[in-house]
Amino acid sequence: MAKKKTETVSLIDTFSEFKETKNIDRTTMVGVLEESFRNVIAKIFGSDENFDVIVNPDKGDFEIYRNREVVPDGEVTDENKQMALSAAQEIDPDYEVGEEVSETIDFAKFGRRAILTLRQTLASKILELEHDALYNKYKDRVGELITAEVYQTWKSETLLMDDEHNELYLPKNQQIPRDFFHKGDNVRAVIDRVDNSNGNPRIYLSRTSPEFLRRLLEQEIPEIADGLITVRRVARIPGERAKIAVESYDDRIDPVGACVGVKGSRITSVVREMNNENIDVINYTANTRLLIQRALNPAEVLSISFHEEERKAEVYLRPDQVSLAIGKGGTNIKLASMLTECTIDVFRDTEEGETTEDIYLDEFADEVDQWVIDAIKNIGYNTAKEVLNAPREMLIEKADLEEDTVDDLLRVLRAEFEDEDNTAES
Repeated sequence: MAKKKTETVSLIDTFSEFKETKNIDRTTMVGVLEESFRNVIAKIFGSDENFDVIVNPDKGDFEIYRNREVVPDGEVTDENKQMALSAAQEIDPDYEVGEEVSETIDFAKFGRRAILTLRQTLASKILELEHDALYNKYKDRVGELITAEVYQTWKSETLLMDDEHNELYLPKNQQIPRDFFHKGDNVRAVIDRVDNSNGNPRIYLSRTSPEFLRRLLEQEIPEIADGLITVRRVARIPGERAKIAVESYDDRIDPVGACVGVKGSRITSVVREMNNENIDVINYTANTRLLIQRALNPAEVLSISFHEEERKAEVYLRPDQVSLAIGKGGTNIKLASMLTECTIDVFRDTEEGETTEDIYLDEFADEVDQWVIDAIKNIGYNTAKEVLNAPREMLIEKADLEEDTVDDLLRVLRAEFEDEDNTAES
């Protein structure tokens, strides 16, 4: 019997330890303990309504009392709620019919099965409490910047712990290229989403989200934190380059200068946190054409033809500016499209005085495979001059064609116009 009593007390000690690690308030903990005991009592006696359960998790002990009404001998109909007069007077000779007898119940006497049931009930309630607390803590904090400690790194994700030892997950595809973490490192990230499938919440973080850059800027640049400068748009290719459009409602504040700082001093810490991801800062404007022009910086734009309904822009530049507009690996034009929320196509500006008529691509079907012509037409180019004025790299990427295929097409098209020029000269 002493062994069972010791086992039960140990159960309360275990719950007290849980309270220390999970930071559950005393009222909630007492309620959970009482409910767990009552569930077991109801299973044993059929009802718990005539029981008093008093728990003190701070001391790791508890008391259970059963209250029964004294009835005349031979009239007991419910042994759980009634006690015969003779039995009551064995406890105290002064008991009379109608009075209530309160007895201390030794939970250990209920047997090993009852103790096991209590353990299982407690474990279930504890897990439910833990899940509810975690979900309630993070459900309204998506997009918030937090710092957590790296606990373990796997191939597909990194496990971090917050200041209350809750588990947070940073998936590999939400890590910046070249991110490398050691156990114990403090890592900054934004809360990306809270998944509560089947009542089992998992908190996912991100360092690749545009919101991560936005929150870092808020943290590092006082004018943004104070609301004097607003970050209107953010576009990122994580680990490579980012563009942000900022706006100030105070004419005395230069938003770009305030964000960058003298010789980049203000934005340096943000760039370092993002593993040297280059950040271009531009002035935001509601004028879409002007915003596109600024977004394509450092290229100098000659003219823009913008189609509002399609959110599509045709940008014309001098030949020496096309590569700047596209950027290495197409990053500049991709980011400009993301920032402006437009489809951007760039073209080399035609030579002044050029009068040669254009030719539809279908006219070249005898020299170029039809599937190549269709691939080019599918990305919006229908004539020879449109293709010749478009950057070679963009044709390869957008039409998903091999370099040799595009080069052969350009050769055929150029030859057509060269033949026309030679004929005109003759």
